[in-house]
Amino acid sequence: MNPLDTTDAPGDARDADGHRPAHEDGDRLADRWWTKLGPGLITGAADDDPSGIATYSQAGAQYGYAVGWTLLVTFPLMVGIQLASARIGRITGKGLTETFAKLCPRWLVIGLVALLVVANVINLGADLSAMGDAMRLVFGGHAGLYVVAMAGVSLLLQIWLPYASYVRVLKWLTLTLLAYVGVGFAARADWALALRSLVLPSMRWDRDYATTVVAILGTTISPYLFFWQANQEAEEIRRIAADKPLACAPEQAAAQFRRLRADTLIGMGFSNTIAFFMIVATAAALHAHGVRDIETTAQAAQALRPIAGDLAFALFAAGIVGTGLLALPVLAGSAAYAVATLAGVRRGLDRPPQGAKAFYAILSGAMLIGLALSLSGFNPIKALYWSAVVNAVISVPIMVAVMIAASHPRIVGELRMPAIWRGLGWLATAAMAFATIVMLALQVLHR
Repeated sequence: MNPLDTTDAPGDARDADGHRPAHEDGDRLADRWWTKLGPGLITGAADDDPSGIATYSQAGAQYGYAVGWTLLVTFPLMVGIQLASARIGRITGKGLTETFAKLCPRWLVIGLVALLVVANVINLGADLSAMGDAMRLVFGGHAGLYVVAMAGVSLLLQIWLPYASYVRVLKWLTLTLLAYVGVGFAARADWALALRSLVLPSMRWDRDYATTVVAILGTTISPYLFFWQANQEAEEIRRIAADKPLACAPEQAAAQFRRLRADTLIGMGFSNTIAFFMIVATAAALHAHGVRDIETTAQAAQALRPIAGDLAFALFAAGIVGTGLLALPVLAGSAAYAVATLAGVRRGLDRPPQGAKAFYAILSGAMLIGLALSLSGFNPIKALYWSAVVNAVISVPIMVAVMIAASHPRIVGELRMPAIWRGLGWLATAAMAFATIVMLALQVLHR
């Protein structure tokens, strides 16, 4: 049963065995559009993790509304590459690591997974630090204690909570992102200018601006999101008895591809809408009042307080904690899936701890290394910002591999991606490569 399904209403027509007619079930599910949301929604929401918050906050503080256009541009690109990843998982019933192994030499697959793990562990540490900072601001006390507590809670939930229940928790956590809609309105933004900047790009050819654009690309189009959505589609196949990999059950393809499109479009749309509100809020509350450089998450929240009020401050802090709790399992889980696949051990959040000991050990190791990085005392918001830049750089080879796999006959057979989505996926890859080259070139020229 889908975690968001509600209980049956009184008076439902049923047969002698207590079952509703099949056509009625289908009609009900068709009407309940939210039942189609799952891996895509969670992936999109996890994209607005504390790394994203840091990047959008710095962008809004430094350049105001002028970077809003990047979110409109990245939306179709995100959909293209995430849909390619989701289709691979649904068609093959396997994650990206297994898929890459069929097409690439092992050394290359190991290299791609290593890049993913390094970026994810850095992100884990930075996200935990940002969450600890936010908790300290609201409740006082020592940030390190909050960091340890939140890492422990997240890890225990991943290990001991049944997968279906855990998915339900993650779905409800996506609602915490609505806090940033509240921050945007509390900051009393210039909405006419914000909307104009969304559709009329403002370009600057300098190193800092290029780095900011690449950071936004890197936090919206991140490798861990590709791996996570593909793996979660494979998990859903194992969880739902009627579902089969589309390579084995092509008759399910039309319905599943419709669901994938809806799930991915809504998930990525939700992600970028919230990101837009983050930029708008910090542009109105910080940039417009001369606050241009954000050094810590505490500074970002505290700068909002005297300008936008206590409500904006509280919502900003709550959003960091909520989105962090959503992102931690995605970061640790995608790394664990990739490494466990390379090691050839049992894996999956749907498996009990005793049935996948090595998988959960890898997941725990990723979380503990991230925790150690968080407690080491580095500047969290700078680390979050630069982790987004690192994500952008390492995304390109992984995106190339995803797009090749999504249309390769050995992987998808006759279920090749339609031209429009294939084009968007390759356009996303090209955009990421171009932005990264421009950023690196400007870094060299300005030395």
